[in-house]
Amino acid sequence: MKHCLTIAFICLSFLGKAQNTSVEKSINQIQIGVLGTWISNETRLCNSITLKSEIGFDGGFEGTGNGTQYVAAPVFSVSPRWYYNLQSRANKSKSVAGNSANFLSLETSYHPDWFVISNQSGSSIYNQVSIIPTWGLRRMIGNHFNYEVGAGIGYRHIFTPAFYFDVNEAAFNLILRVGYRL
Repeated sequence: MKHCLTIAFICLSFLGKAQNTSVEKSINQIQIGVLGTWISNETRLCNSITLKSEIGFDGGFEGTGNGTQYVAAPVFSVSPRWYYNLQSRANKSKSVAGNSANFLSLETSYHPDWFVISNQSGSSIYNQVSIIPTWGLRRMIGNHFNYEVGAGIGYRHIFTPAFYFDVNEAAFNLILRVGYRL
């Protein structure tokens, strides 16, 4: 019993200290990555958790009989983010401005079959939904610029026409972005 009370006290003391530093109330930004462009809003839900919602274009490359094809398609994403080392960064006198910290997120994305931008005519995609747990980090460069790096692996469901089987597969999320805070 004595050990349980000691462990509970230590855990509660860590939780109490985590309340000192908080994510920002709201961040609007434009980001450009290796394979896309996005506009996003990140809203604080509690001291270390935000909800990031974004719209943009995801891109990709594919080898075809006519050479390499580039396709960019619209995407809508929502991802709760837990910035788990805010207090640790603040204790080391490192900046936490603009939510500069490491995070874990659960990115949920929808790619509608509306249109694509491609270097080859007749390109299309199927409607698809993905849910990908992701680890990443964000750091500010000055007052307005930032960068994000991260990776994750999860699940994707592709809705194909009625005469095909729907596809369930592993999906990867690679974050390499530079952003401008509005």
